[in-house]
Amino acid sequence: MPDFPLQGLDQFTTRALYVGNRLDLHPFRNTSRLAASPLAIGAGAVGVVVLFRFGVVVMFGLSAAEEAAFLTAITSSIIEPYDGLEVEEVTVEITPDKGDRVDSSTIVLPGIDIMKLQIIADALAKSVVLGYYETTINRSFDRIEPLASKLQLGKTYGHQSRSLLSHIGDVLMIQVRMVGRVEISEKPELLWDLPQYERLFADLEDNYELRERYLAIERKLELVSRTAETLFGLLQNRRSLRVEWYIVFLILFEILLTLYEMWLA
Repeated sequence: MPDFPLQGLDQFTTRALYVGNRLDLHPFRNTSRLAASPLAIGAGAVGVVVLFRFGVVVMFGLSAAEEAAFLTAITSSIIEPYDGLEVEEVTVEITPDKGDRVDSSTIVLPGIDIMKLQIIADALAKSVVLGYYETTINRSFDRIEPLASKLQLGKTYGHQSRSLLSHIGDVLMIQVRMVGRVEISEKPELLWDLPQYERLFADLEDNYELRERYLAIERKLELVSRTAETLFGLLQNRRSLRVEWYIVFLILFEILLTLYEMWLA
């Protein structure tokens, strides 16, 4: 197992940031890697960074200036950058005479190695991605509510169909990313080979409520999707009814015109 810069420190800050939709890891192929999956590299004077394709960077032991410099350096690798702020911050303490302990602000470990860093990074990365999805879904609720109110009042506009279809597309995209790309409900692949770290990940999973938040997001996605589809169906039905009335009026007009011509004759 290779050495890594954080060895020898008894405490350091860890920050996870959601930086964008995806992170291109190809530029880091020639970098001196500490681990491959997930990718871990050295950064700053004594720090370590773990990078995830789904757009999260987890930084261990970097100063504020080093974090800013690193994020600037990887700007070209960020696909669809996120202009908001989704971040998790925790202090890691190395205390040889104590066992693993996780709470909201501190992770206490008796010792550290690169695999533990990867497991911590996995949990933090999933937490910030969940935070991003939670924010996105809440925005969808905020946008759908006015559309529902307008439909309730009988006000319908052409752009509403496009808006509702956009919401349905957003929901489908989040579902695809959650299941296919981030795999939030799955445990890290590392644990299949390192079962001794399962307790640590379970504690992290409980502390950040990963499963509970994942299930809550799934329920919200289902509600947003069902609401948008219902409103879209209602809007289409109203349009169909309007077309049917147009047809009725045209038929009546044709009948009246025919009767008028017969009367003239």
